[in-house]
Amino acid sequence: MHLGFSPLASLLIVVPLMFCFGYLLQRLLLNRTLGQDILPPLLVTFGLSIIVQNVLLEFFSADSQKLSQGGLEVASVGFGSLSVGVMPLIVFCSALLIIGGLQLLFYKTAVGRAFRATSDDQQTARLMGVNNAHIFGLAMALAMAVVSIAGVFLAIRTSFDPTVGPARLLYGFEAVIIGGLGSLWGTLAGGVILGVAQALGAKIDPAIAYKGRPPAA
Repeated sequence: MHLGFSPLASLLIVVPLMFCFGYLLQRLLLNRTLGQDILPPLLVTFGLSIIVQNVLLEFFSADSQKLSQGGLEVASVGFGSLSVGVMPLIVFCSALLIIGGLQLLFYKTAVGRAFRATSDDQQTARLMGVNNAHIFGLAMALAMAVVSIAGVFLAIRTSFDPTVGPARLLYGFEAVIIGGLGSLWGTLAGGVILGVAQALGAKIDPAIAYKGRPPAA
């Protein structure tokens, strides 16, 4: 926002940058930790999270912040007697497009087949000519690009600070478990179920709904 971009417009810059960052991070660092033991990548990624959190604290302080999208945040559209916020509608439609795009990528393209083959059996995929290091890099790049979109939407919908990550990660973990591991559409359904359940719980008793955690955006 200091550069004059609106949060949504900044996605045109943020997404490609995060895609490249994710690829380089995997190829130059994380690939070196992969092996039979799961502990090294866990330790490295945990260390990275601590570094990122402290860098954010140093440059942006511990104060809660929020990105403003102006009138779009309070705009709504009517469907008969029902009014739906424009911003939540944009977030939901974006989720549908992203998941649909990933589904097509994974099951209708050669890269997607390489993703699935490497996930199932790295050694056999390598024998078939798949460059595992490159595939791992592309997977991280895609993950970082999707996370950057989610991060911008989250920053528009609610406040955030450098320590908010674990709480949001818990929501993501819950959505994946509810929807089923390995199912993209199931994860979306799990997120919707979790959000609706939390909203209904807040109507009954906010303390029961949130249990000290921030509400899901």
